[in-house]
Amino acid sequence: MPAYPRDEMEAMVEHWLAVNKQAEADGNWEPMAACYTEDATYGWNYGAKENFMAVGRKEIEEYALGSEMMGLDGWEYPYVETLVDEQKGQFVGFWRQIADATRPDGSHYEVAGIGGSWFRYAGNMQWSWQRDWFDFGNAAALFMEMMTDGTLSAGMTARMERSLKPGQLPGHYPLAQTPVGLWDVPS
Repeated sequence: MPAYPRDEMEAMVEHWLAVNKQAEADGNWEPMAACYTEDATYGWNYGAKENFMAVGRKEIEEYALGSEMMGLDGWEYPYVETLVDEQKGQFVGFWRQIADATRPDGSHYEVAGIGGSWFRYAGNMQWSWQRDWFDFGNAAALFMEMMTDGTLSAGMTARMERSLKPGQLPGHYPLAQTPVGLWDVPS
């Protein structure tokens, strides 16, 4: 893994955080695809039977930043802590998942637990690899709570209904059929 200048890595992280904030404000995460190399991979686990994996910038734009973010308009993903390792060319960010919808007491719906992203930097202000983690059980419980309370967006409700039908969500694979393993790192 190549080493990168600290100031370059920090500039990439600042750029990434700014692009995230703009995507949240616009309700459109697809422009973030410019932050990935053409052959980048981006994935996460969805529990005991399923992974999500986008292979290449086009799938990252269409699936990870497109269809996977459908119904999450108004949500915020503030990074609480960031760690940069310029010697390994890696960045790890810990984030929250906060809905714009509020409970009767005024508090925002939020996925409990810790979410995060682990990146490999490729130079040129682009990531070559990203893996996310979040508490799937807590996310599912929150979406059910919001559905019961009538605060889940129509877009997320439609997405959840599609997820009940096998093969309806692009980029979702049974564990053994994931095209790139979660631990497969570019050389």
